Amino acid sequence: MSLVEQRKGRGRPRSAKAALAGGSVQALDRGLALLEILAEEDGLTLTELGRRSGVSASTVHRVLLTLESRGFVQHDTDRGHWLVGVAAFKIGSAFLRNRRVASMGRATMHALMEASGETVNLGIEDNGEVVFISQVESHDTLRAFFRAGSRGSMHSSGVGKALLAEFPEHRVRQICAVRRLERFTDQTLTDLGALLRELSEGRRRGWAIDDEERTLGMRCVAAPIFNEHAEAIAGVSISGPAVRVTQRKLDAFGPMVRRAADEITLSIGGQLPRRD
Repeated sequence: MSLVEQRKGRGRPRSAKAALAGGSVQALDRGLALLEILAEEDGLTLTELGRRSGVSASTVHRVLLTLESRGFVQHDTDRGHWLVGVAAFKIGSAFLRNRRVASMGRATMHALMEASGETVNLGIEDNGEVVFISQVESHDTLRAFFRAGSRGSMHSSGVGKALLAEFPEHRVRQICAVRRLERFTDQTLTDLGALLRELSEGRRRGWAIDDEERTLGMRCVAAPIFNEHAEAIAGVSISGPAVRVTQRKLDAFGPMVRRAADEITLSIGGQLPRRD
């Protein structure tokens, strides 16, 4: 499959220094710097934070109050210390969870590639898009390819549809409203009703299909990976050229990729949802 083209936005600052010239961005930079300092200690006073950051105590205090309102820091009134808050922990844990899924699923992905003969990808959802974080390439010279970190539309992706199928309908509608159901090929589903019906079918059988919906000549079948709350957090897929990944192959690959996704789910301590 083709890579998502990375384009430079017009009007962007030429450097980090230029970006920091804006007051709001400078405040963000100061906030992140304070979080880094707090992460190295078990609590610091306002005076100590000002000294270490090189910023006045009054400015540090304003930034801390903003961070506190969002749960990124907390204040120990007994000791007068500021500490990292639960919101910062939550974000850090999300990164570790995604990294854990990729590392724990690597062996299963290799086995799936060998069994199918096609490229295997692992992706997550981020801000209404699919982000591919790991890949095991097919040995064949004609194969699907996604560079790690590349992004794609969820409604035209096997992994994207596998995840959407497990999301609440209101979230699916929200993602589709914001991201739009862009047409990439004649096969792309651009009608929300038709997409919702296909997602329902995918949820019932346990896997989703991209039938040349993003790129002509490429097909994909994918299944969701779940966390300890039986929530879909990632998807694993088999992708390859349509000349090899025929409809008959899709029928065989579906149960295969679902078993692999379930194996990864269990390997990370996840919980499989109840299925009919």
